[in-house]
Amino acid sequence: MKKKAVVLLSGGLDSTTALAIALAEGFDCYALSFRYGQRHAIELDCATQIAKAQGVAEHRIINIDLGTFGGSALTDPDIPVPHDLSTEALAKAEALATEEAGTADEIPATYVPARNTIFLSYALAWAEVLESFDIFIGVNVLDYSGYPDCRPEFIVAFEKAANLATKAAVIGDQKLTIHTPLIHLTKAQIIQKGLELGVDYSVTSSCYDPAPDGAACGTCDSCRLRLKGFKEAGATDPRQYTPQSGTR
Repeated sequence: MKKKAVVLLSGGLDSTTALAIALAEGFDCYALSFRYGQRHAIELDCATQIAKAQGVAEHRIINIDLGTFGGSALTDPDIPVPHDLSTEALAKAEALATEEAGTADEIPATYVPARNTIFLSYALAWAEVLESFDIFIGVNVLDYSGYPDCRPEFIVAFEKAANLATKAAVIGDQKLTIHTPLIHLTKAQIIQKGLELGVDYSVTSSCYDPAPDGAACGTCDSCRLRLKGFKEAGATDPRQYTPQSGTR
């Protein structure tokens, strides 16, 4: 019998690759997505397509209103999504993330307070019910995020807490493992790995500020990193971009 794994699936490039890796490793995958008040909710349509195409055992979308708290450009309409970060600023931010694992002085406006902590908690609850001891998450410290909840230290701490706080870990002889297969890969390496596994990136969405029809803006930090990753991987990004972005 295959081991079960809960996979956090946003519908973006990284989480889709993490799902492909979990499937390639022989896990029976249960995908978990969240509608948390994000302005780029188009990613959930992508997650639904991806889950169906990859043949996951089950896909659930959980509703959480993180917009109630705001504090992020992704959930607060009064905070604009940054666009057209200079090449120099992007390079500096990437270097800081690489060298200091996300301890840059300024956390980006797109950071959503406690998001990964909340998502992992839900994944942990479902894993217990499924009698699963494996959770996959596509966090990455080499990405220009500087997000504190993408650091290896956070994942280690959460895994330790999970193995102290759950019935399955306390009374059983198995411990929960949080898998982070992308955590030390560049965006180009992630894309190369996904292509090797047959990932269809045309149905993934990474944009923080997409057009109403779902087309990517091409100018937010996430789009620019994605495009840069495809270029460095020697591949073409199949995602639709708005005409004014200059990517098509």
